[in-house]
Amino acid sequence: MNIEGQSAIVTGGASGLGGATADMLAQAGAKVTIFDMNEDLGAQKARALGGLFLPVNVTDETAVSKAVDRAEAAHGTARILVNCAGIGPPAKVVGRDGNAIPLREFANVINVNLIGTFNVLSKFAAALHRAEPLGEERGVIVNTASVAAFEGQIGQAAYSASKGGIVGMTLPIAREFARHGIRVMTIAPGLFLTPLLASLPPEAQTSLGAQVPFPNRLGDPREYARMVAAIIDNPMLNGETIRLDGAIRMAPK
Repeated sequence: MNIEGQSAIVTGGASGLGGATADMLAQAGAKVTIFDMNEDLGAQKARALGGLFLPVNVTDETAVSKAVDRAEAAHGTARILVNCAGIGPPAKVVGRDGNAIPLREFANVINVNLIGTFNVLSKFAAALHRAEPLGEERGVIVNTASVAAFEGQIGQAAYSASKGGIVGMTLPIAREFARHGIRVMTIAPGLFLTPLLASLPPEAQTSLGAQVPFPNRLGDPREYARMVAAIIDNPMLNGETIRLDGAIRMAPK
């Protein structure tokens, strides 16, 4: 699919991987709508791109449905969705105090990362499947997992479960949407210089980057965006999870 002229939605598009993706899409000629909870950064990013910002909680069905409708009213039916919204607070199953993690903390990560991703893609696809196809396809969905889906570290039980769920639903949803000409792909990034890692001291960033075999550094969010662009461009990429990690395999901690 040619990005130019298409309407696109990016969740978590105010910064980090989503911010770099929003930049890439706008530079390629897409009309970008950003869904994010950070109103200051989201509005600033949208202004810079000439796009639209909507403050959206991805776990809220009504809010997401209304936001998809508003994006369509502003830019036409969205053909591209990139889900980057997510959280990742670490927590051991049994803490140092000997108590189990409160179930609400585990559930919150699952709710935002997995259920939020499903919520947005389902509302997006419900609107898109009625649109006229562009050649052989109608649109593309790109979800964001993590290498933690495969090699979760100590303290990442909730995060790994949420990202593993995204990997697990990629193929069945791609198979379901095939009859509508909507592709579904997932990217599993490794260690990238997102706002969370950027807040660490330089020596900590260098230490983390040294764990990556090659290139021996943290990933640049623009490299994630380049993978999104490649997926959108290539119609044979469907129903798969691509690791974007410099060959890293995470240690237990």
